[in-house]
Amino acid sequence: MATAQPRWQPPPEPSESVRARLPQLSVYNSLTRSKTPFVPLDAEGGKVGWYACGPTVYDDSHLGHARNYVSTDIIRRILSDYFKFHVTFVMNITDVDDKIILAARQQHLLSQWLAKHTSVDSEVRDTTTKAFRAYVEKNLPLVASESPPEAWTQHANESYGHVLDGQSAAKDGSPPGDAEAKLKMHLRTAGSAAEALSSANPSMPAFVAKASGVLLPQIDALEKHTVDSKDHDVFTKLTKRYEQRFFDDMAALNVRKPDQVTRVTEYGPQIVDFVKQIEQNGFAYENEGSVYYDTQSWESTGGVYARLEPWNRNDKELQQDGEGSLSTKKTGFKRSGADFALWKASKEGEPSWESPWGEGRPGWHIECSAMASDVLGKQFDIHSGGIDLAFPHHDNELAQSEAYWSKSGMDSKQWVNYFLHMGHLSIQGSKMSKSLKNFTTIREALAKGDWTPRGLRIVFLLGAWRDGLEITGEVVKAGRAWEDKVDNLFLKVRDVQQRQERLRNLTNGATNGEHRGSIIDDSLGSVADELDTAKDKFRDALCDSFDTPAAMRVISDLITHYNSQRPNTVPDLVALDLGRWVTEMIVVFGLDADYKPGQLGWSGLDIPDKAKPFVIPLSQLRDRVREQAKSGAVDITTLAKFDDKDTIYASNQPFANAYADFQRKLVQLADQHAPAKAFLAACDYVRDKELWDLAIYLEDRDGLPALIRPLSQSHRDERSSRDAATASKSAAKDQAKADAEAADRKKLEQGKVSPTEIFRTSEFSAWDAEGLPTHDAEGKEVAKSRGKKLRKEWERQRKLHEVWVAAAGQRADSGS
Repeated sequence: MATAQPRWQPPPEPSESVRARLPQLSVYNSLTRSKTPFVPLDAEGGKVGWYACGPTVYDDSHLGHARNYVSTDIIRRILSDYFKFHVTFVMNITDVDDKIILAARQQHLLSQWLAKHTSVDSEVRDTTTKAFRAYVEKNLPLVASESPPEAWTQHANESYGHVLDGQSAAKDGSPPGDAEAKLKMHLRTAGSAAEALSSANPSMPAFVAKASGVLLPQIDALEKHTVDSKDHDVFTKLTKRYEQRFFDDMAALNVRKPDQVTRVTEYGPQIVDFVKQIEQNGFAYENEGSVYYDTQSWESTGGVYARLEPWNRNDKELQQDGEGSLSTKKTGFKRSGADFALWKASKEGEPSWESPWGEGRPGWHIECSAMASDVLGKQFDIHSGGIDLAFPHHDNELAQSEAYWSKSGMDSKQWVNYFLHMGHLSIQGSKMSKSLKNFTTIREALAKGDWTPRGLRIVFLLGAWRDGLEITGEVVKAGRAWEDKVDNLFLKVRDVQQRQERLRNLTNGATNGEHRGSIIDDSLGSVADELDTAKDKFRDALCDSFDTPAAMRVISDLITHYNSQRPNTVPDLVALDLGRWVTEMIVVFGLDADYKPGQLGWSGLDIPDKAKPFVIPLSQLRDRVREQAKSGAVDITTLAKFDDKDTIYASNQPFANAYADFQRKLVQLADQHAPAKAFLAACDYVRDKELWDLAIYLEDRDGLPALIRPLSQSHRDERSSRDAATASKSAAKDQAKADAEAADRKKLEQGKVSPTEIFRTSEFSAWDAEGLPTHDAEGKEVAKSRGKKLRKEWERQRKLHEVWVAAAGQRADSGS
């Protein structure tokens, strides 16, 4: 068995003049598992043909998809916007495959079944019980399928408790992975169904919501024969919905649209022709209406199979996964275990198209080959996708495409020159996956505020595109720190820009860009030279297989150097040049969806327009108050013309109210002849509480006006922590109050019994007039020592009873 990759065929070497114009770019190429010089087929025209495997649209996209498509988008932008290649970017939509057929058909049949059952009757319970047992028997074999739903938790823990505790299924000390994630998924599904079956009188919607995971495959098995294979609407109703949601998610993440989108359902005839050509070339054979690729025939003519991962070519689990869950389990007819389906004979409940071999549908791998070849031709530059697609999907694509374009392997051309595979996003060691149901959807993450499109992209930029990425607290922290650093730079250089504009207005249009720090030549040279060096380092990083982590460090280090300069020593023009260059680079990376040409810095640096008429004068007034307070006294009559003290704004005008409240506070302090420190405290309060709660921060600066800015991401995190701490403190206070009230109620209830009655029990046989025991149950006189203890208890009860009587009287007076 071959374990080494075959020799890679470099693209034709361009002329010296063309080569000189190309960037010295090398790309990590999965076809060589090394970095190779990037030379497009049309080097003279600078054109790049790129085909990307798109989504299989049967569910919402998750953060793992974001990792793939955002990383792809970053590389695409670098090629087109930074290196100035003319990229034709083609992406497919897989709207026919085994997962889609199952999901669409199951949902269709379940909806039909639900239309016939509106309540949880005996038939519904019987069907669900059978479904539950079938699901357990198939997916959780260590649990007896006859286990009653009521005892599910106990039996599941006995059989799979070690998996739930984070161990491997084999209990061999190895770390848990996808197999364990799949078991947990099945345990959740079965547990949810067991909960539904254990419910006494559930509503039908609530019952189905919990039991649908086991009902879907059960009803599908019973009813799939009723689906018309020509009724494609059963399947496209689902795919059209999720395709639109996918593109909506991509737009939210600022991922550029493909130049061309191809869909399997629109390529039926072309795919049939593609398979026919491979068969005519002698590299495919038919079996019972299905057509299979003949790997041995291809290799016997000098062709290559498994260019990407030859060591996996005999991996039966990967081969079966590539064939799909609906494929026949019979493989004895195959000429080689590596052979795979190009065309699948139609089975009940599956969509079908006409073909020379009978009704059927495309195999998974042939779809991309036919569509990419149709748009980009017999050879193109880049193919990309997630690393999990390398084998068998991409290896099968390469083999069948080369077999389509060639009469023999000896004269075949390499179909793709550069294969780029994006790393996975992982959760506790398992890749994020629809099939494992261990994912957070993109729209959920954005809606909950866990991520912003910019924050997510920054995290991906800080990691190498081809490496796996696990989201940890440290990764999130690093992303926030980088974003805050760039935020602060842009705020500073915008301040410089505004100062330049004021100067230009004062001097009737003349500029004086060197007015600050121009006498310090060392600073001028230092930052300007560092900017030039950063540009070179940045280009070197991107030429090194799109090394965005290194490029991000270049930007960060440049900002650190700029921040380290003494105040007012960097010439304005140098600062503006630095700000413009960083702006250009973050736009190349796609970090600003709302960027407008000529803009300095990214969007999101300004406070809301509706806040400006109030927050800007508030900040200016606050600056003057602080300046006077630091001098020892505040005279508000010299500060500004205040609003009428009785001015009240509507509750939906919080910025106006903040300004009015601050003015009222200053007048109040002045009337009280308050000391300067009280005015400073008022200035701190409006900054740290009033404006902070409105998501605005005033950054005080020595010798300069306060910088008005929205809360940064770190500020927002701090605010969330502060709110959580406040909520926790409030909850603790409420709980303490509730506990105290409960204790008071308990104590009050203890006083309900009169002290004359508390000792009238079988423990004693005689009592005095106050109800104190004089003789025990046997008629013996109570000892003096015990009598003293009983008297103390009697006195405590008397006091409790008096309180209870008084409280009862108050309740009677109030009518409660």
